[in-house]
Amino acid sequence: MPPDELKARARRIPEEMLTQGDLAVADEVIAPDCLHHAPHAVAPGSYGLKAWVGALRRAFPDLRAIVDDEIVEGDKVVQRLVVSGTYRDPLMGAPSTGRRVSWQQVEILRAGPDGRFTERWSYEDRPGLLRHVQTGEDDA
Repeated sequence: MPPDELKARARRIPEEMLTQGDLAVADEVIAPDCLHHAPHAVAPGSYGLKAWVGALRRAFPDLRAIVDDEIVEGDKVVQRLVVSGTYRDPLMGAPSTGRRVSWQQVEILRAGPDGRFTERWSYEDRPGLLRHVQTGEDDA
Protein backbone atom coordinates (compact mmCIF):
# COMPACT_ATOMS: atom_id res chain seq x y z
CA MET A 1 0.00 0.00 0.00
CA PRO A 2 1.43 3.42 -0.92
CA PRO A 3 2.49 5.61 2.03
CA ASP A 4 -0.23 8.22 1.45
CA GLU A 5 -2.95 5.54 1.51
CA LEU A 6 -1.48 4.04 4.67
CA LYS A 7 -1.47 7.48 6.34
CA ALA A 8 -5.07 8.13 5.27
CA ARG A 9 -6.19 4.76 6.66
CA ALA A 10 -4.37 5.37 9.98
CA ARG A 11 -5.80 8.89 10.32
CA ARG A 12 -9.31 7.45 10.34
CA ILE A 13 -8.72 6.26 13.92
CA PRO A 14 -8.00 9.67 15.51
CA GLU A 15 -10.19 11.69 13.15
CA GLU A 16 -13.27 9.51 12.73
CA MET A 17 -13.22 7.20 15.76
CA LEU A 18 -11.77 9.36 18.54
CA THR A 19 -13.00 12.78 17.43
CA GLN A 20 -16.29 11.93 15.69
CA GLY A 21 -17.15 8.78 17.66
CA ASP A 22 -17.69 6.60 14.57
CA LEU A 23 -16.86 3.19 16.04
CA ALA A 24 -17.75 1.36 12.79
CA VAL A 25 -14.42 2.60 11.38
CA ALA A 26 -12.68 -0.06 13.49
CA ASP A 27 -14.30 -2.84 11.45
CA GLU A 28 -12.95 -1.25 8.26
CA VAL A 29 -9.35 -0.56 9.32
CA ILE A 30 -8.57 -3.14 12.03
CA ALA A 31 -7.99 -6.83 11.27
CA PRO A 32 -10.15 -9.28 13.26
CA ASP A 33 -7.09 -10.69 15.04
CA CYS A 34 -5.27 -7.36 15.55
CA LEU A 35 -3.15 -7.33 18.70
CA HIS A 36 -3.25 -4.16 20.80
CA HIS A 37 -0.21 -3.36 22.95
CA ALA A 38 -1.10 -0.66 25.48
CA PRO A 39 -0.52 0.18 29.14
CA HIS A 40 -4.14 -0.91 29.74
CA ALA A 41 -5.87 -4.12 28.64
CA VAL A 42 -7.42 -3.98 25.16
CA ALA A 43 -9.12 -7.04 23.68
CA PRO A 44 -7.93 -8.16 20.22
CA GLY A 45 -9.46 -7.03 16.95
CA SER A 46 -11.88 -4.24 16.16
CA TYR A 47 -13.99 -5.14 19.21
CA GLY A 48 -11.12 -4.22 21.54
CA LEU A 49 -10.51 -0.88 19.84
CA LYS A 50 -14.22 -0.03 19.87
CA ALA A 51 -14.47 -0.85 23.59
CA TRP A 52 -11.43 1.31 24.40
CA VAL A 53 -12.63 4.26 22.30
CA GLY A 54 -16.15 3.93 23.75
CA ALA A 55 -14.81 4.13 27.31
CA LEU A 56 -12.59 7.08 26.41
CA ARG A 57 -15.48 8.95 24.77
CA ARG A 58 -17.72 8.32 27.80
CA ALA A 59 -15.03 9.84 30.03
CA PHE A 60 -14.38 12.71 27.59
CA PRO A 61 -17.63 13.31 25.60
CA ASP A 62 -16.07 16.19 23.64
CA LEU A 63 -12.92 14.19 22.84
CA ARG A 64 -10.73 15.55 20.08
CA ALA A 65 -7.58 13.99 18.62
CA ILE A 66 -5.24 15.84 16.28
CA VAL A 67 -2.42 14.16 14.38
CA ASP A 68 0.52 16.40 15.22
CA ASP A 69 3.20 14.29 13.55
CA GLU A 70 3.17 11.22 11.34
CA ILE A 71 5.77 8.92 9.79
CA VAL A 72 5.33 5.97 7.42
CA GLU A 73 8.05 3.38 6.99
CA GLY A 74 7.29 0.16 5.14
CA ASP A 75 4.12 -1.35 6.61
CA LYS A 76 4.12 0.85 9.75
CA VAL A 77 2.57 4.23 10.55
CA VAL A 78 3.67 6.19 13.62
CA GLN A 79 1.48 9.06 14.82
CA ARG A 80 1.94 11.55 17.61
CA LEU A 81 -1.47 12.76 18.70
CA VAL A 82 -2.58 15.68 20.81
CA VAL A 83 -5.77 14.52 22.53
CA SER A 84 -8.06 16.71 24.58
CA GLY A 85 -11.47 16.70 26.21
CA THR A 86 -13.51 17.60 29.27
CA TYR A 87 -13.35 14.90 31.94
CA ARG A 88 -16.99 14.04 32.67
CA ASP A 89 -17.18 10.33 33.56
CA PRO A 90 -14.88 8.44 35.95
CA LEU A 91 -12.04 6.59 34.25
CA MET A 92 -8.69 5.32 35.50
CA GLY A 93 -9.89 5.46 39.11
CA ALA A 94 -10.11 9.25 39.12
CA PRO A 95 -13.44 10.94 39.96
CA SER A 96 -15.10 13.16 37.38
CA THR A 97 -13.90 16.77 37.62
CA GLY A 98 -15.32 18.62 34.62
CA ARG A 99 -11.80 19.86 33.82
CA ARG A 100 -10.65 20.32 30.25
CA VAL A 101 -7.39 18.41 29.79
CA SER A 102 -5.01 17.54 26.97
CA TRP A 103 -2.32 14.90 26.63
CA GLN A 104 0.12 13.42 24.15
CA GLN A 105 -0.38 9.96 22.71
CA VAL A 106 1.79 7.87 20.38
CA GLU A 107 0.25 5.25 18.09
CA ILE A 108 2.19 2.73 16.00
CA LEU A 109 0.16 0.69 13.52
CA ARG A 110 1.35 -2.23 11.37
CA ALA A 111 -0.63 -2.98 8.23
CA GLY A 112 -1.27 -6.47 6.92
CA PRO A 113 -1.38 -7.49 3.24
CA ASP A 114 -5.01 -6.36 2.90
CA GLY A 115 -4.22 -2.90 4.33
CA ARG A 116 -6.01 -3.47 7.64
CA PHE A 117 -3.95 -3.04 10.77
CA THR A 118 -2.79 -6.29 12.36
CA GLU A 119 -0.87 -4.81 15.28
CA ARG A 120 -1.23 -1.58 17.26
CA TRP A 121 1.02 -0.11 19.94
CA SER A 122 -0.35 2.78 21.96
CA TYR A 123 1.13 4.90 24.73
CA GLU A 124 -0.38 7.97 26.32
CA ASP A 125 1.19 10.23 28.88
CA ARG A 126 -0.91 8.61 31.62
CA PRO A 127 0.90 10.25 34.58
CA GLY A 128 0.45 13.66 32.99
CA LEU A 129 -3.16 12.92 32.13
CA LEU A 130 -3.97 11.80 35.67
CA ARG A 131 -2.26 14.88 37.11
CA HIS A 132 -4.32 17.14 34.82
CA VAL A 133 -7.55 15.30 35.64
CA GLN A 134 -7.00 15.24 39.39
CA THR A 135 -5.39 18.62 40.05
CA GLY A 136 -5.83 20.74 36.95
CA GLU A 137 -2.04 21.26 36.86
CA ASP A 138 -0.39 22.04 33.55
CA ASP A 139 3.01 20.60 32.59
CA ALA A 140 4.21 23.94 31.27
